[in-house]
Amino acid sequence: MRAIILAAGIGKRLGTAESDGKPKCLLDLGDQSLLGRSLETLNEAGIDDIVVVVGYQAADIEAEIDSLDLKKRPTTVLNREFEEGSVLSLWCAREFLDGEVLVMDADVLYHPDIVRRLVKSEHENLFLIDRGFEDGDEPVKLCVSDGRLVEFRKKVLPGLKYEFAGESVGFFKFSQDVASSIAGRCQDYVDDGRVSEPHEEVIRDELLDNSAAFSYEDVTGLPWIEIDFPEDVARARDEVLPRLS
Repeated sequence: MRAIILAAGIGKRLGTAESDGKPKCLLDLGDQSLLGRSLETLNEAGIDDIVVVVGYQAADIEAEIDSLDLKKRPTTVLNREFEEGSVLSLWCAREFLDGEVLVMDADVLYHPDIVRRLVKSEHENLFLIDRGFEDGDEPVKLCVSDGRLVEFRKKVLPGLKYEFAGESVGFFKFSQDVASSIAGRCQDYVDDGRVSEPHEEVIRDELLDNSAAFSYEDVTGLPWIEIDFPEDVARARDEVLPRLS
């Protein structure tokens, strides 16, 4: 199994006061960067075939990777157009979407059990859902009806019928066939000039066209947070980090 970590973005919404101009994935939380934590967690889960898509301040991320004591140095792939949508980051890693693969955001602080759920699940194509989320415009929502995922987006269309919703953690597991299909969809987005889109839109297309292939694991109660804004950093330090040990 391979893991692809998307770490190319600038993180404009975080601001320089918190990030000191560094990529979000290099934020230090508990004397360890987000990226360092994630790479070590993957190694502990038995995954050492890792691809990191870099872009903004790529040299700093390369240096961080070099400083870590990992089983195998991750492969890095450069997204030169990192100011565009994250679909380009996934497209840059398309040659690595050739087998069973995890796709992960780099700006998440999370309990190691979240990755273990992905790796150990019997389901080939998997989303992670947290039902304890705070509704609003920012969370990417997963909607479930009759045991199936029927939507994956920040804004749920009015009139959509579903039984419950939760927030996507931003980590996914895909089978070889689905990963290959997603790679092709990324190419279609690039060919059509839709490079400003987030990578979640490609995954959503795959889900809606092939919903029977997908399942979900409920990780409600496990601590995690996606870091987008300064207040997220405060919550990460004060609320999430103390619960990771």
